[in-house]
Amino acid sequence: MNIATDKHERMTPFLTLWTGQALSLLGSSAVQFAMIWWLTRETGSASVLAIATLVSLLPSVALGPVIGVLVDRWDRKRVMLASDAMVALASLVLAYAYFTGAATTNIVFVILFVRGLGSAVYSPAMLASTSLMVSGDQLTRIQGFNQMLQGGVAIASAPLGALLLEVLPMTGVMLVDVATALFAIIPLILIYVPKPPRAESAALEVASSIKSEMIAGMRYLTQRKGHMSLVVMAALINACLVPAFSLLPLLVSGELRGDAMQLAWITTAFGVGTIAGGILLGVWGGTRSRILMVLPALVGLGIGVIAVGMAPIYLASLAAMLAIGLIVPFVNGPIQAILQATVAPEYQGRVFTLVASLAAITAPLGLLLAAPIAEVAGVRSWYIAGGIVCLAMGVAGFFIPSLLRIEAAPAADDARS
Repeated sequence: MNIATDKHERMTPFLTLWTGQALSLLGSSAVQFAMIWWLTRETGSASVLAIATLVSLLPSVALGPVIGVLVDRWDRKRVMLASDAMVALASLVLAYAYFTGAATTNIVFVILFVRGLGSAVYSPAMLASTSLMVSGDQLTRIQGFNQMLQGGVAIASAPLGALLLEVLPMTGVMLVDVATALFAIIPLILIYVPKPPRAESAALEVASSIKSEMIAGMRYLTQRKGHMSLVVMAALINACLVPAFSLLPLLVSGELRGDAMQLAWITTAFGVGTIAGGILLGVWGGTRSRILMVLPALVGLGIGVIAVGMAPIYLASLAAMLAIGLIVPFVNGPIQAILQATVAPEYQGRVFTLVASLAAITAPLGLLLAAPIAEVAGVRSWYIAGGIVCLAMGVAGFFIPSLLRIEAAPAADDARS
């Protein structure tokens, strides 16, 4: 058989699954926007919106390591089916609450928590399954398409959610989420998802405690200096960029004298850049050495963030934000691909949830640090400081031997450093 044809046939089940999940994600994100807007309209409270964000993130922060153990222990196909079904059922319950007039802020908080739990379970299961369904040389390309999807959803979800609110009552909006969930569930039922060795032998290791497996996952990660360096980099990027985007309204209104429309355009520019970068990475597939793609991109990301902070006029900041969006897929995509290619399949659930938990924790820590810095030194100062950190990490990475050798070890190696 022709090699290209063979690869195409191997990719078909995954791409079918990915397409269904992409449609479900778009519907879910639009409905999430509608739920947040309902809270805004009903309460007008910043505290309520902060709590809504917190309860959505809480499962990843508090339960991430435990979820990782369960993802590695259980059949990942069933885990993904259960998480999709759980989110759909939660939306159905909220639809009924809206229909009967029983919907309250507290009920919405509970549903947001359940949806956050579903996402916290599904994401590592999908990431860990990808490396078993796709050949190693295609992982970077797949991550490019994932970055493209995230950019597209970021642009489309808000206007789609607003449109749903215009034409449907909240009951109907929640039923849209139930309907789009079927795009994810039906292909998943029909497609074979390979099991890692750990999942196949799980029945023989029931006596193994969750705590011991959590410790084993942490040990697996910490004993690999290159992987720990990569995880720390990812966490620091999150700590720098999440506050930067949170401060963007202040930068546009205060420093650039812009209005809401200009803020919308600069946000859209980032989304457009992310889509373009994701498509480019997906079509190209990246360089043979993924880490040598991450480090220069990280330098470019730092320069872009500094440029936003130093932009004298609005158009300059718009161009810089477009460039940042273009670069981000070349940082995030290869990092995920490296972890998929170099972490043993039976440990991937734990590793991905540990990374997600660390990222979820560093974002609010970055916000706590950014607020006083912006108050004292001005909003631009955070962009300049955050950009310098990103740039410095990109340069420093070239001097960390274990990081440069991170792709040399096979994914199935043992826990030796």
